[in-house]
Amino acid sequence: MGGMRRSKTTNTLVIISDHTKGLYEDKWFGDTLHYTGMGKKGDQDINVSQNRTLNESNTNGVDVFLFEVFEGNKYIYRGQVKLCENPYQEKQKDEDGILRNVWIFPVKVLNNYEVTIEKDVIDNNFKKKEKNAKKLSDAELEEKAKESQSIKTSVRRTASQTYERNVYVAEFAKRRAKGICQLCGNQAPFKSKSGDPYLETHHIEWLSKGGTDTIENTVALCPNCHKRMHVVGSSEDIKKLKSI
Repeated sequence: MGGMRRSKTTNTLVIISDHTKGLYEDKWFGDTLHYTGMGKKGDQDINVSQNRTLNESNTNGVDVFLFEVFEGNKYIYRGQVKLCENPYQEKQKDEDGILRNVWIFPVKVLNNYEVTIEKDVIDNNFKKKEKNAKKLSDAELEEKAKESQSIKTSVRRTASQTYERNVYVAEFAKRRAKGICQLCGNQAPFKSKSGDPYLETHHIEWLSKGGTDTIENTVALCPNCHKRMHVVGSSEDIKKLKSI
């Protein structure tokens, strides 16, 4: 379970970023985690409970510690963190699906104890979310993809730099293609074990080169064309994909 836990005995605040839950999706941008505040229904209040504690943590003497969860009840300690930028608001849906204001707290690990997350952990978490995304109807998936896409790509440091893809955008791109490669126009070469046409998602403008993890920048390609885009990446092919 995510959320925040305050201990007045030790004068500490533990914040938990739970990537197994669907309500919030905290994002890393470099070495800064943009952490979503407390409050599952209605607008979040920055002056209430642990939102206030975290907001005032640079002056109230409370030490803040971060844990992340990628699987069940396995908590990974990331280190002591500090509020490094001013909190800001954005629109997100609450647990009833109603759009509301939430507070986002940018925090950065303070010391050299930061634990590096293995890339396999991130990839396995993505695969679990991918299975859940496949269960959505076309309309639900399109709505999720549109509301969760971002022009700023989440990047976290693992053993190597990892770009965290939006699972809903990826699944929407595949479903939109209807089993047809969006570059060569041929049917997917085979089906996966689940019976779905096998296509791979590709960002027209690579994330590593500043591309966005959005519907407009994501296409579904057969393995051959996907490899072709990474090896050749001709301007004609890029132009064709951008016109879709």
